[in-house]
Amino acid sequence: MSTETNNITKFLTNCSLEVTPNGAKKVEDFRTLLRPGTTVYVTFLPGSDIADTVATVKRLALEGMKPVPHFAARSIPTLKFFEENLKIMQGEAKVDEALLIGGGVDNPVGDFSSSIEILRTGLFQKYGIMKLGVAGHPEGSPDIPPADVTKALLEKNAYAKEHGIDMYITTQFCFEAAPIIEWDRRIRAEGNTLPIHIGIPGLATIKTLLAHATACGIGPSMRIITKQAANIAKLLTTRMPDKITRDLARYQAEDPNCGITQCHLYPLGGLAKSSKWLYAVMDGQFIMNEEGFDLTIEI
Repeated sequence: MSTETNNITKFLTNCSLEVTPNGAKKVEDFRTLLRPGTTVYVTFLPGSDIADTVATVKRLALEGMKPVPHFAARSIPTLKFFEENLKIMQGEAKVDEALLIGGGVDNPVGDFSSSIEILRTGLFQKYGIMKLGVAGHPEGSPDIPPADVTKALLEKNAYAKEHGIDMYITTQFCFEAAPIIEWDRRIRAEGNTLPIHIGIPGLATIKTLLAHATACGIGPSMRIITKQAANIAKLLTTRMPDKITRDLARYQAEDPNCGITQCHLYPLGGLAKSSKWLYAVMDGQFIMNEEGFDLTIEI
């Protein structure tokens, strides 16, 4: 392999993926799509039943994957509710990692309005969950002013250091490397030391994207479409996430201070095809072209 090919395969090593509970119901057996031990995030969408997230987490564990449940602060009604579900996931699926986000609702449904409030309950530590992802916003947050985003991120840096938590940033999917690189360098200058798991889009078609939107529910779907309109449009005209992968792999290899440590792949309803793409690239089954690369196998 060439140096650049090696950089790309290294960049996708340990890449995680994401499923919704409704999307998971359409998968007969995750072992037919994913390799053993793959880290799979399980969403907890606004208006959904967390019991579905719990069931999906337990199933993924039984099928040999490493499930990482979402906890959305603004969708958690009470402290008791949070602790009960955390206890179930840790006890029955041996969950030791979670993703904590604010959550895409305008008005909190219960006691919490931000992820730092959930952190400060200390319940993650109580149940042995010492690895946590938190949200990052390379293209800005539609819900939070920039100064507040910076303040929240630095608070999480401080909390992780004080409590010995292995914390990292997970971002929404992006399409271009330049804004990501600028964001990484800016938050580093502001004091961020948390590693970044950068979101990249999978291989979605209009059909799979609509199916994904249906699985998310009409409310969350409309919110995603409204707030991610530009990215959704790009998604439908993007052949593959090859260019952003190549550009970010180069950045990671060339800048010793790069904060990006791995990728998080959003299948967006196209799990089967997205996972095939991922494993083909991880296995070096591609050749370079002028901008990105082409797979040497059919998927």
